[in-house]
Amino acid sequence: MPRVSKRKSEPVRSSEPAAKKTAKEVERIDSFFATYANTSIDMIDPEGVEKLCADLNIEYTDIKVLVLAWKLNAKKQGYFTQDEWRTGLKSLHVDTLKKLQKQLPELVKEAFKKEKFEDFYHFSFRYCLTEDKQKNLDIETTCELLKLLLHSTYDQQVDSFIEFLKIQKEYKVINMDQWTNFYRFCQEIDFPDFKNYDDGLAWPIILDNFVVWLREEKFA
Repeated sequence: MPRVSKRKSEPVRSSEPAAKKTAKEVERIDSFFATYANTSIDMIDPEGVEKLCADLNIEYTDIKVLVLAWKLNAKKQGYFTQDEWRTGLKSLHVDTLKKLQKQLPELVKEAFKKEKFEDFYHFSFRYCLTEDKQKNLDIETTCELLKLLLHSTYDQQVDSFIEFLKIQKEYKVINMDQWTNFYRFCQEIDFPDFKNYDDGLAWPIILDNFVVWLREEKFA
């Protein structure tokens, strides 16, 4: 009968060190949050965001701020709750100003990756809806946001559309459907000849009007 070798049982490894490490990380993240938080509302408010930007050496209007809001899944423009801050920074393994400063350029690159950009683009529209039950963006905000998000890739389309938005009188605001379809327009439609643009398809009327205007005014 063959001998059965007796194997020593593996020691049970405690998860305590990992738990302690996580707890310490959360503690540092919370301390980081407290540096900028308004204690009366337990949130980082616009004043706190401005202070954060100053410490990061970036402007309040820098796209890095918008990308940070996206990564934190922030619900209200100019405000970060402690839960948003904690959950977001924990997922990024960021617990200090220096680490955040180093991480931000990489987060911008991530936001502009093809597989992530559409989500970032949609988030940006929602994030700029500053009032309760607001569903539309005014033309000025829309133009600034388009320049920030799309100009580096679709400069001609964006410049032309902004010019059109500023001179047309029919639309005072832009809704999510129009916002989404302009990005699709940039991706799918030949510019500036529009040879594959079919106004019989389900494009928003504002884009039909844009194409008519550009054909008549720019390329007549």
